[in-house]
Amino acid sequence: MFAPLQPIYPTAGIRAIEALAAAGAEPTLMERAGRAAAEEAVRLTSDRSGPVLIACGPGNNGGDGFVMARRLIQAKRQAVVAYADDPERLPPDARIAYDAWLEAGGTISRSLPDPPPEGWSLIVDALFGIGLQRPVTGRYAQWIESLNALPHPRMAIDLPSGLNADTGEVMGTVFKAAHTLTFIALKPGLLTLEGMDHAGALIVRRIDIDPENLLEPPGYLVSPALFRSNLKRRPYNSHKGSYGEVGIIGGGAGMAGAALLAARAALKLGAGRIYVGCLDEGLPPVDFHQPELMLRHPSAVLQQSSAIAIGPGLGSSATAIEFVEQAIGSALPLVLDADALNIIAHHPALHAGVTQRTSPTVMTPHPAEAARLLACSVADIQADRVRAACTLATRHKAHVVLKGSGSIIATPAERWFVNRSGHPGMATAGMGDVLTGLVASLLAQHWPVPDALIAATHLHGAAADRLAREGIGPVGLTASEVIEASRGVFNGWIVQAAQSD
Repeated sequence: MFAPLQPIYPTAGIRAIEALAAAGAEPTLMERAGRAAAEEAVRLTSDRSGPVLIACGPGNNGGDGFVMARRLIQAKRQAVVAYADDPERLPPDARIAYDAWLEAGGTISRSLPDPPPEGWSLIVDALFGIGLQRPVTGRYAQWIESLNALPHPRMAIDLPSGLNADTGEVMGTVFKAAHTLTFIALKPGLLTLEGMDHAGALIVRRIDIDPENLLEPPGYLVSPALFRSNLKRRPYNSHKGSYGEVGIIGGGAGMAGAALLAARAALKLGAGRIYVGCLDEGLPPVDFHQPELMLRHPSAVLQQSSAIAIGPGLGSSATAIEFVEQAIGSALPLVLDADALNIIAHHPALHAGVTQRTSPTVMTPHPAEAARLLACSVADIQADRVRAACTLATRHKAHVVLKGSGSIIATPAERWFVNRSGHPGMATAGMGDVLTGLVASLLAQHWPVPDALIAATHLHGAAADRLAREGIGPVGLTASEVIEASRGVFNGWIVQAAQSD
């Protein structure tokens, strides 16, 4: 659980590390990568017969494939290489690898061969690596589509061909891998947008390089190791006042459920008191499902809380705008979500007020809300989710989670993290409200702001993952179920942290 942190580098960072590591390196980085790929292929095919098909491209990714093929036959495995370009146009190291493959007795198929009677034990994509800058078209697009259609296990070398290494965008067409063996470190595109749908299981091989000794990573994969220091058993000598007061403001007409979900999540994650201020005045004075919650007028909630979350089900009325303004003007840690974000996007004075806050601010937008805040399109946000999250964070002087496939957490100092927990079953009503309540609860319990946001985001997905393993979801999973599971996962983390001390 508390494994070492995994750094993430964009293409430019990987290129810089390669340049620093390659000087005088023996064996070459390509030789190391190909050897690692062959070792992984041997592991993946240990229970299957048939040759390994390696589709090689015109660059260094293809060179990795040639080395892999040579290493496979040295390991007494069968390898078939498909390569259709002129070898004279290969980069120098890739040409050396191509010649070495032929000298080892290998052959080249200039088209994709038909599968043998026993089938391919593994199909390997070594077409394009992190340097791909334009959509895949023509022959290589046809190759990718043909390989994807075969009923055999598939592995990508470094990243699936056709996937943008920095953004996770599909460039024309993309190889759909069951496994991706990536070198040196993780890349953002493997973890966000389309990445997780096409990369499959990720395996990182550093190929004898410690990237963090060569270049400081701009990002990390989220894991409990990032917030482990906060996972502590509670002292016996404590009381509800020791764990803060969360205030949830929202719940306009017909939307009280959103505020109540956030409040219930905050309660189940351990905050001492939960105050709920719903704008819908026709509600009963108690939450009969969770009577521990204290329903108050929104003005009283602002006065009684040690951390505030505003937005779930808030609406866009004049009263809603008034309370957003008051929340921004407070000296409390503040979580801005949902309708609060939309109100801020449409009112420049409130937008400016957020940037002038001196108390911690957290923003939890989905892509459409992020687009409104940055006055751009959703497509612009999704085209580079890391950049969008960092822009939101720096522009608003806030800690931001840009929700979605591979949620991006960014700090005002432009540090960023990618969260990989969770699954598509979370695409349902109320999930964002639960996340808001989890964040607010940890803030009220005096967690540092980045740790609170990172932990809540990871916990949110980890709880859904646990439920799916238990047969609850992914289809039909509800936000209320995630609240209950979050409590169990969080307490489990605390126990594991204590046991590892």
